[in-house]
Amino acid sequence: MEEKSLLFKIGPIWFDGTICIMVLLTCIIVFGIVYFCTRNLQMKPKGKQNVIELLIDFVRGIITDNMPSKEVTNFHLLAFTMFMFVLVANIIGLVTKVVVGDDLTLWKSPTADPMVTLTLALIMIVLTHLFSINRFGLKGYFVNSFLKPVAFLMPIKLMEEFTNLLTLALRLYGNIFAGEVLLGLIASIVSSVGLWSIPLALPLEMIWVAFSLFIGGIQAFIFVTLSMVYMAHKIEVEE
Repeated sequence: MEEKSLLFKIGPIWFDGTICIMVLLTCIIVFGIVYFCTRNLQMKPKGKQNVIELLIDFVRGIITDNMPSKEVTNFHLLAFTMFMFVLVANIIGLVTKVVVGDDLTLWKSPTADPMVTLTLALIMIVLTHLFSINRFGLKGYFVNSFLKPVAFLMPIKLMEEFTNLLTLALRLYGNIFAGEVLLGLIASIVSSVGLWSIPLALPLEMIWVAFSLFIGGIQAFIFVTLSMVYMAHKIEVEE
């Protein structure tokens, strides 16, 4: 049966309660990780400080590979925050699965929902335009983004903005959603076939969880990398 989410209504607008809870939980986990790892910082890092510095350096490397070195500091915090959020959001649904009543889902990865990934992608695409406007002014932004290197490419560049949004969102959604679906199918083997299937289902579940953790990290890396590529295209002067 199709899974259902916890819905609630504020005025005329309906909200997905399951996604709202999981997004809030993801934010709390990200804040908790960063807070815990940055307490009592030392000049000679060790333990938890090494972990957070490794993540920071990793994200800095992503920016360095895709943007001029002078821009790294300007976008490091944005990239790090987005990487941590997407990473935790990707893997949080692998921890457990909570389904009550008539297939009401109370626990899932936020990025297994297309509206969440579309929102994240939209945030990044809008930010690229805002940073470009802030740097070049409205006229300079329009010329640099759509009229260079040649004006007749403007229709293609306008279409590119839409395709960038879709590819950024749907790539992330498709990979995480597929991972959760397959985990659910493997888990359903036990309930449908019986306990004797555990020796087969358990190793498959463990292998797929490990693979999904890897995919979750890769997708967070790809999301931030593409976001920085799009940002670089907007803030650098087109020749």
